[in-house]
Amino acid sequence: MKHGRYPFIIGFLIVPVAIYGTFVVAAYLQAFQLSFTNWRGFSPEVNYIGFDNFTKLFEDTTFWKAIRHHALLLVFLPLFTIILALFFSFLLNVGGGSKSGRTQGVWGSKFYRVVFFFPQLLALALVAVIFARVYSPDDSGLINGLLNQFGAEPILFLADKNLALWSILAVLVWQAVGFYVVLFSAGMGSIPAEIYEAAALDGATRGTLFFKVTLPLLWNTLQVAWVYLGIAAFDAFALVNVMSVDRGGPDGATTVLGLEIFRNMQDYAQFGYASAMGVVLFFLTLTFAALTLRVTRRDAVEL
Repeated sequence: MKHGRYPFIIGFLIVPVAIYGTFVVAAYLQAFQLSFTNWRGFSPEVNYIGFDNFTKLFEDTTFWKAIRHHALLLVFLPLFTIILALFFSFLLNVGGGSKSGRTQGVWGSKFYRVVFFFPQLLALALVAVIFARVYSPDDSGLINGLLNQFGAEPILFLADKNLALWSILAVLVWQAVGFYVVLFSAGMGSIPAEIYEAAALDGATRGTLFFKVTLPLLWNTLQVAWVYLGIAAFDAFALVNVMSVDRGGPDGATTVLGLEIFRNMQDYAQFGYASAMGVVLFFLTLTFAALTLRVTRRDAVEL
């Protein structure tokens, strides 16, 4: 039986590994190769130029502007999303208090779980189109249409350099919260009810239950959530491409690396330079994930 186990496992793995190697690993390797060239995407000849593309990157103000935007998203996207998701998850699982000696969520919690998860069913491009209309500066916009009813001046959410990136960040949070509500709810559901009941008998308030019981027992789930949201903060291409003024505007106020990679490939035919940006994005994402897992590592709580 043991002798035949390995061919059986290999038979299941060989197809997905081959697909992953062909379409993911090979693509990464090709991007690394092209980053050292000046290939423009048309000629079969590839000229190697060493580190010239990377030198050019460090002198590119648009590149550094995109890096600053990722830094802002990297801080606030996980922070806002996790805070909101934890709050709603706690309400849906423990916020209803105790009944017959058992903790429960608020009334209608099962229905609210479906409502919170609904944005996950929408493609990001569709979410971007919807919120582009919500933010519209004329009366057709949901927000400015309401403001106009009270005689207030319209807010230029996507045309104001100081508001544009924050407006897109709000959409990212709205789209992501539902998934993490479900994720944290599953984590809270795995916590034995006896722990909450014992804490309640000792006179613990809801705040104490949240900070002293729920958070420590959800630490591993929070760690994973922060990594996933950090990776999402290094993307944001779809929303920026659809929602922003002039794709990354106004005046580069919302540009991100994914958009600059796309622009350099499609608009300027600088495949080598775009690949160099992709390599930098790859290492930034990998470094962030590794550092986050390292810094937030702690001993598991035994239940």
